Amino acid sequence: MPVEPLPSRFELPDPATADGDVVVVGGDLAPGTILQAYRKGMFPMHLEDGHLGWWCPIDRAVVPLHGLRVTRSLRQSTRRYQVSVDQDFAGVIAGCADPSRPEGWITPEIIAAYTELHELGWVHSVEVWDRDGSLVGGLYGVALGGLFAGESMFHVTRDASKVALVHLVVLMSKAGGGLIDVQWKTPHLESLGAAVIGKEAYLERLPRLLEMPFAFTDSVDEGSG
Repeated sequence: MPVEPLPSRFELPDPATADGDVVVVGGDLAPGTILQAYRKGMFPMHLEDGHLGWWCPIDRAVVPLHGLRVTRSLRQSTRRYQVSVDQDFAGVIAGCADPSRPEGWITPEIIAAYTELHELGWVHSVEVWDRDGSLVGGLYGVALGGLFAGESMFHVTRDASKVALVHLVVLMSKAGGGLIDVQWKTPHLESLGAAVIGKEAYLERLPRLLEMPFAFTDSVDEGSG
């Protein structure tokens, strides 16, 4: 089970009181601060001026476990890859942080913070490998109770990130999970079933999700079924 870190030096505000996507600016990326944020419905991301912001999008988007869309071509793709869990977190977050990707936001500080949370058992990765054993896609995020708060995904071959999400849904469903938070809806995520439920609905559901038994397994499963 995850190791609870020291409490944060900061008390983050209630995101329900914020008018925009950014709730507050400042604080630090200590494990206790980050976990406090997720438990309140926020996540960290630096602003354009470099300051640390704590975000809770008004148009919050999620992927319900029962709402995943798997097309025929995606189902075929799941058979072309091998999938693992927590076997190469460093490789996955490096792939997500690739500076050549447009609108990159994963800084070295973010990488260090989430690596520490991974070592404490709160952050997990799903890796997708081709038949030659090369890492070609994956995702990572924070697991709290029945919630998986997805942070980022990447792919270098067709459908690799989608296969990672399919595998995550299978793992969460088998473990009795409740919801995958994807922050904002993108065309890529919408094609997989992501839907906007809004900040109010997300914050209303969050306490029940956090009270659920830990719903992410770190066991390795070859293939995504």
